[in-house]
Amino acid sequence: MKLFDVYPINPINIVKAQGSYVWDENGVQYLDMYGGHAVISIGHTHPLWVRRIEEQLNKIAFYSNSVQIPIQQELADKLGKVSGKQDYQLFLCNSGAEANENALKLASFHTGRKKIIAFKKSFHGRTSLAVAATDNPAIVAPVNETDNVIFLPLNDEKAVQLCFNKNEDQIAAVIVEGIQGVGGIIEAEESFLQTIRQLCDANGAVFIADSVQCGYGRSGKFFAHDYAGINADIYTMAKGMGNGFPIGGVLIAPHIKPKHGMLGTTFGGNHLACAAALAVLEVIATDDLIEQSRQKGQYLKNRLKTIDGIENIRGKGLMVGFDVPPALKDLKKKLLSDFFVFTGEAKPNVIRLLPSLAITRKQIDEFLEALKDAIEEIKHGETVTA
Repeated sequence: MKLFDVYPINPINIVKAQGSYVWDENGVQYLDMYGGHAVISIGHTHPLWVRRIEEQLNKIAFYSNSVQIPIQQELADKLGKVSGKQDYQLFLCNSGAEANENALKLASFHTGRKKIIAFKKSFHGRTSLAVAATDNPAIVAPVNETDNVIFLPLNDEKAVQLCFNKNEDQIAAVIVEGIQGVGGIIEAEESFLQTIRQLCDANGAVFIADSVQCGYGRSGKFFAHDYAGINADIYTMAKGMGNGFPIGGVLIAPHIKPKHGMLGTTFGGNHLACAAALAVLEVIATDDLIEQSRQKGQYLKNRLKTIDGIENIRGKGLMVGFDVPPALKDLKKKLLSDFFVFTGEAKPNVIRLLPSLAITRKQIDEFLEALKDAIEEIKHGETVTA
């Protein structure tokens, strides 16, 4: 049987990982500045994370949500404390797409409405409603197409106001990333988020803060939306939540009331996933990784500004992006093949950096030296190793 060919694959077999490094089957060490799409939040195979999972595995790995699972409440209590959203409710699922799918469905249940406002260059997932609210027609199947999603320019306050005026009493929710990841590390401006909050309040709509990639401390605050000093009605989470163990979550404000059968999941909130997520929160709190992310991210951006050949450095915390000119279009490939550094990209010309929140300054410096050398080699016409 062949694997269904849907990913462009680097010819590298990673067999070991520790902290901010990974090793391939030949023993070659790579610096991980991407964390598998921002998934690795506390470092690969963190000892507490491993121990928590092992201990839970020796007790029970799974039973369905038809019985009490006390570790779910333990996770909810810890998450409320670390995030500062202690009065919210938690629904657990398995991925970011599921989190956004459930958030959008919940908003429609709550308001009795159908229309969703989303934004250009957004990415919210690949399931049916999440992908319909994603601004990428190439991944939207005909069955997912709907007239219920309205795409507006990010950071255009007037456009959102006009949309509410035009669609009076029809808008169920506004969904917005605090920092667009797949869109190229584009920040939602604080005043823009504040305007969305005001308009949702005035029109009875639900504010959904997609924090799947920009949440869990990556931005230097628990949620990137927190920089605007507002509270969303719903926050969605996943990637960094389990440090590689699949888990997603939806934080739901107290005024949105649950009903049996409204949402559901088979695997969401299983014992192992909760154990992994608890370990992540414990390390974030104990090692002050949110503040570390803010400080190290600022250090990274300051140092990037001294490197010739890169442009428009942006982002918050350890969610950083920069543009490269056409002459450096192969920079990501060069870093991987010749300097053994994983980074991410966004079309057409953006390098994305999403390392572990526990990365050291020494490792950041290691990346910066590799970046400078890679740029110099490309400028002098040295080809990328195949």
